[in-house]
Amino acid sequence: MAINALLTRPIAVLPAKIGDPIRPFALGLWDEIRPLLKPEFSVTALRKTMATYVHSRSYQIAVARPGSVRHDINGTPVGPVSDADRLDAQQKYEGFKARDGSRNPKSAPPLPTPASKSDVIRAGLLKRKDTPR
Repeated sequence: MAINALLTRPIAVLPAKIGDPIRPFALGLWDEIRPLLKPEFSVTALRKTMATYVHSRSYQIAVARPGSVRHDINGTPVGPVSDADRLDAQQKYEGFKARDGSRNPKSAPPLPTPASKSDVIRAGLLKRKDTPR
């Protein structure tokens, strides 16, 4: 909705309401969207809004899906997402998961091993050395 708010007319490739599917953009779609910018908004505002959308988790999931297809400004399929783009989107999605802590517990770093009895004694003696008498 944020992108369409900046344009003179809504573009069909974007979801119209919550729950609508997110469709990967055709390559070069910027050249078709840019002329639709309302005069009161800057190109920078449109660029930032589109960047936020295409770098979002939901968009990356849509690109990463097997068999995903790119769509033109009217929402018409124009061709498959390349394997390289799909792999890149999968890696970005994994990065999202790593940042928000939703990784699989198996991939979490191992817990530290408990200290040996001699390590505990040594640490206690070192602490005693540092305290003033």
